[in-house]
Amino acid sequence: MDNESMTSPSSGTAPAPGKPAPSGRRRRAAEIDVDEARKAFFLMVGFIALIWILQIANWADHYDLDASFGILPRSLGHLGDIFTAPFLHFSWNHIEGNSGPLFVFGLLAAYRGVVKFLGATLIIALTSGLAVWLFQGSGELTVGASGLIFGYFGYVLTRGILERNLIDALAAVVIGLSYAYILTAAIPGAHGVSWIGHLGGFIGGIASGWIFRTRRSAPARNRARPPAGPGSGPATKDLQVTQGHPRADLHKELGDLGL
Repeated sequence: MDNESMTSPSSGTAPAPGKPAPSGRRRRAAEIDVDEARKAFFLMVGFIALIWILQIANWADHYDLDASFGILPRSLGHLGDIFTAPFLHFSWNHIEGNSGPLFVFGLLAAYRGVVKFLGATLIIALTSGLAVWLFQGSGELTVGASGLIFGYFGYVLTRGILERNLIDALAAVVIGLSYAYILTAAIPGAHGVSWIGHLGGFIGGIASGWIFRTRRSAPARNRARPPAGPGSGPATKDLQVTQGHPRADLHKELGDLGL
């Protein structure tokens, strides 16, 4: 290999003081991603553990928690229950069917930012719950985490598209297809399933993906400072004035002062 094509460590351009080298920035970004993924994992483990503990308590109480904290359409007394209904389920089969996709989609939604995930969860619970409260048939009690599942699916998919992260977008599609039985629950008319809550959650997920998208700031323009010395001349042509101009004397004094 030609020796002239190689650069020794001492001959390279040193990074500016206070700014890490590119490899250092990449390493730091990778460490942040790993840390967020670890937080997301334990968060979702805790989430799943919580809904199973509540399921045990609900089962022991003959599912009275569903009637007390589920969503009852257009009932003012149950309006606040839009935030508690996602944690409750009607049966063991119900919670078993939701736990797998909830963990997977929740992990995908949380691993790039737990704080954003919590904000998205709040929005999804709100849109899903309000959709049920406003448009579900009268007297139909609704509980379950399906609205969150559809919301996380929409959130991951939208975020991947907006941030041009094909890995996230493709992961959402592939996992969505693997849980196709869940997606069929969004079809209107599905027996015993609140497709309205699923649709509301999906809309909330799309909105969350847009609200919590990563905003890239525009690169700052290089602005040269005007010369400070009195003999350095005017900074721009706009400061040049002709003799006889009403402000010629003022410009001359400013120039003498170095301004």
